[in-house]
Amino acid sequence: MRLLLALLVPLFALAAPTVEPIPAFAPGSRILFQGDSITDGNRGRSADPNHILGHGYAFIIAAKHGAAFPDARLEFFNRGVSGNTVLDLERRWQKDTLDLKPDVLSILIGVNDRGRVPIEQYEQVYDKLLTDARAANPQLKLVLCEPFTVDHKAATPQRGSPSADIVKRQGIVAQLAQKHGAVLQPRIVRVLLQSPIDEVKCLEQLGEGDQLAIVDQLVDLVEAFAAIHGGA
Repeated sequence: MRLLLALLVPLFALAAPTVEPIPAFAPGSRILFQGDSITDGNRGRSADPNHILGHGYAFIIAAKHGAAFPDARLEFFNRGVSGNTVLDLERRWQKDTLDLKPDVLSILIGVNDRGRVPIEQYEQVYDKLLTDARAANPQLKLVLCEPFTVDHKAATPQRGSPSADIVKRQGIVAQLAQKHGAVLQPRIVRVLLQSPIDEVKCLEQLGEGDQLAIVDQLVDLVEAFAAIHGGA
């Protein structure tokens, strides 16, 4: 955790003076992060505000924009669940998504579907979830993130997603983003995968493999949110 903070402090120092209002973040907006363990971020399941958003990108984005625009009274929610597939997401969609009535919805799901949920079913279920969300709120702003894999024990930095299955699911997410008017957030681990080998080994000490992408996830998702505007 100390290493993570050391990486994030200079990032916020650079970003803080240039934070601009995001059109999607109207006063009182409800922003929901949905997905698997990468989104979960070891979040608490109680009302404890210290842990309710987890310790990953959802918490960091909420902290940044919540602090930048306190008068907007933005509400951030994290409903990522470790180990979830799109089928698990479907089972809890009403309670953990629709009932929360989000104005902005960010989704990252797919890495756990590999070998468990056929490609065709992944697309069909994901498509229906987005259709239902849009029906519940026609003005909903959507951010869809490409699923990805990283071998955090690799001896050399990787580039891209080495799994052919994940690459196919990335293509599906891109198609769904276009179909539903969502912002597509690709190549989430871009910065991490271009890091020197010693930095990769240091990041490995943070814990679970999927948390190694947290810094780049933060940078790219903030950029994605900044790109949302109008009725998209």
